[in-house]
Amino acid sequence: MLFSYSSTQSITVQTPAKLNLFLSIDHKRSDGFHDITSLMLSVGIYDTLVFMEEPSSEVKLQVVEANSLLPQQASQNAGIPTGEDNLVVQAIRLLQTKTGTRQGIRIQLTKRIPSEAGLGGGSSDAAATLFAANKLWQLGLSLNELQKLAAELGSDVPFFLTESSSAICRGRGEIIEPVSIPHCLHFVVVRPSTGLSTADVYRQCRVGNHSNQQVNQLVQNLSSGQFHSLSSLIWNDLQAPAETLNSEILTLKDFFSKQSVLGHMMSGSGTAYFGICHNRAQASQIAARLRSTIKGHIFVVQNRL
Repeated sequence: MLFSYSSTQSITVQTPAKLNLFLSIDHKRSDGFHDITSLMLSVGIYDTLVFMEEPSSEVKLQVVEANSLLPQQASQNAGIPTGEDNLVVQAIRLLQTKTGTRQGIRIQLTKRIPSEAGLGGGSSDAAATLFAANKLWQLGLSLNELQKLAAELGSDVPFFLTESSSAICRGRGEIIEPVSIPHCLHFVVVRPSTGLSTADVYRQCRVGNHSNQQVNQLVQNLSSGQFHSLSSLIWNDLQAPAETLNSEILTLKDFFSKQSVLGHMMSGSGTAYFGICHNRAQASQIAARLRSTIKGHIFVVQNRL
């Protein structure tokens, strides 16, 4: 779910992060990708993208760090490329290939969602790019058509083009079942000092054996406010392989196991780790403890209703 603001010369889109409360790897496909079942919730950490028409046919991307507000060059931080390796640029190229347009565009991306975290920042930005370029270039593609393109970019991208803030996503992420979670959930989210490549984690993963019954029960309990059993229902098949690749995840797992949270787990392919808290006060208290012991990005957030 994206928030957009338009003027005669530009389109501004606020793009949320996501947390996976359930992620099972169901099947490895012949194309090298994996079929998944995932319960995703969008949460209140946002990137901002401003899209402007470009007189030439060039695609120009500038990445700005929210903390420093200084232009970030790819050579300074390999985690956020500004060229053809960036999902934003890939989304533009895919749109150009599918529609035949050769129009140019200028994009300013202000990053607040940490990269290599499993929080979907790159995917959210790519979804915003498909949405905004379609509008700016007046291509007339439907939301369904944009979602099909989104699935070619990554399994998380279609979710950010839905109108729902929570959904079960299946297949490569293109089979989306919106779900209602009317209760406010409070999270502490930590992205430690190091990240992980999604591709590296998937190379180490194994197909799981979790049934639809587990994710359906999780949604039912979240919808009805029965939070006492969350710790036994949340699941991430990517966490075990990620733990072998990055010891900081184990450190966070150990920390949260000593807190009286409703549940805790790694999000997506990591390295971000979250705890589901009883209320915002507890989330703030745990965040304060983390800031005194852990280096990294620490957020107190809630799901978007």
